Amino acid sequence: MTYLSPVRRALISVSDKTGLIELGQALTGRGVELLSTGGSAKALRDAGVPVRDVSEVTNFPEMMDGRVKTLHPMVHGGLLALRDNDDHVAAMEEHGIGAIDLLVVNLYPFEAALARGADYDEMIENIDIGGPAMIRAAAKNHGFVTTIVDVEDYDALLTELDANDGATTYAFRQRQAQIAYARTGAYDAAVSTWMADAIGEANPRRRVVAGQIKQTMRYGENPHQDAAFYIDGSAREGVATATVHQGKELSYNNINDTDAAFELVSEFRPEDGPAVAIIKHANPSGVARGETLLDAYQKAFDCDRTSAFGGIVALNQVLDAETAKAITEIFTEVVIAPGASDEARAVFAAKKNLRLLTTNGLPDNRAGGQTIRQVAGGYLFQNKDNGFIGLDDLKVVTKKAPTDAQMQDLLFAWKVAKHVKSNAIVYVKDGATVGVGAGQMSRLDSAMIAATKAQRMADQLGLPESLAIGSAVASDAFFPFPDGLMEAAQAGATCVIQPGGSMRDDEVIAAADEAGLAMVFTGMRHFRH
Repeated sequence: MTYLSPVRRALISVSDKTGLIELGQALTGRGVELLSTGGSAKALRDAGVPVRDVSEVTNFPEMMDGRVKTLHPMVHGGLLALRDNDDHVAAMEEHGIGAIDLLVVNLYPFEAALARGADYDEMIENIDIGGPAMIRAAAKNHGFVTTIVDVEDYDALLTELDANDGATTYAFRQRQAQIAYARTGAYDAAVSTWMADAIGEANPRRRVVAGQIKQTMRYGENPHQDAAFYIDGSAREGVATATVHQGKELSYNNINDTDAAFELVSEFRPEDGPAVAIIKHANPSGVARGETLLDAYQKAFDCDRTSAFGGIVALNQVLDAETAKAITEIFTEVVIAPGASDEARAVFAAKKNLRLLTTNGLPDNRAGGQTIRQVAGGYLFQNKDNGFIGLDDLKVVTKKAPTDAQMQDLLFAWKVAKHVKSNAIVYVKDGATVGVGAGQMSRLDSAMIAATKAQRMADQLGLPESLAIGSAVASDAFFPFPDGLMEAAQAGATCVIQPGGSMRDDEVIAAADEAGLAMVFTGMRHFRH
């Protein structure tokens, strides 16, 4: 093995033809002989770039619709041979195997086929075999062979060749080998994950998680933590796929909170009217519907004006200028919406540090997916919480039944509680949160905190009574004792939505009846830790 490895002969086989002709021209201009396959060879040849078909080297035609073309000793021997091993060199000479110094391969577009919803047979045909085999061979032999698997590394390769008189350094080859193995690993992860879903294997024996870096960050949750943002290639609308129009680079906490905000606001479909969610530290400080986006924003803001400062604002409709002006009246970190008018963008342009993100729509809050959490020594996987409760799913368990208006507020509160850290208590009135209690060890404490916030905002707004008077209250899990329920009643709540299922349900129902509350059970809980 030598530190510098000259590149005299390259094999190029790419599905993504971006930059192929320019790369081929650059390599041949540096005296590199090109071997290629199928469509790549044709594209190079049509552009006037000298190229030999791999079939000429192997003396074996491509066959079986291209499934068999590079799986041959003339190819793999050229990639795997150790140039400083006498036995390897002798074998190459005996069998007429030429060394391959550079491999440029990108794989069949399996992930793209998956994203467009290809059927099972098409997915199978998009599983690359020869490409990963060659990549792994070349990367293993990085002492001598350079491996390029991403179009974005073409320029780096040419710069490296120019800097080293047509050779590559060991450090460059090491880096490219690592990238290559990560690429084949991610590819295999995509295939195995898809196949598990396709055959209904909910908990396969082995799971592989892969991602592609989108952004390195100055730090993570705290300045002493390194961090980066990786994307998984899925098409779900959200922070990973959004267009960033302006503002400082998103931080770790920005991305986490923006995701929480947009997932929450997606519970309210645009066709049902404008909705706004304001998030602080992954919990909602205010959520509301309104006649307009501005109306919804003002209601959400009025739930907890203090916490809204420095928050994340998510909207379920295209942002307009009037709402944009209201948002800029306080310090806001990020705004995300399924679009923004030119006028709204002009308003934000004066706030250089405010990040504006737009998407092509809302994520489907009923779609499947996985959530992952690392613990010491392993990972916890679970299905995404896409549980949905509609009006027909509710069971009235008290003597008094909720009115139609109360039912709407109960369902609104239930949707919000799904996105509040447990233990969660949410007070709602007239389609807007008026008190949120989150993340407490006791459900009673959450009820008290939410009630306190409702009273504090009433005082701040100069109102004669707590915002919680006449409200609906949601609990993300059952009330184990009547105390939390009674706290809500004392705060002014008139109706309750909760999962039920406690050993003391009868006691809690009796307490609700005594307090004159209407209560419904969902039969579903929404813990969020």
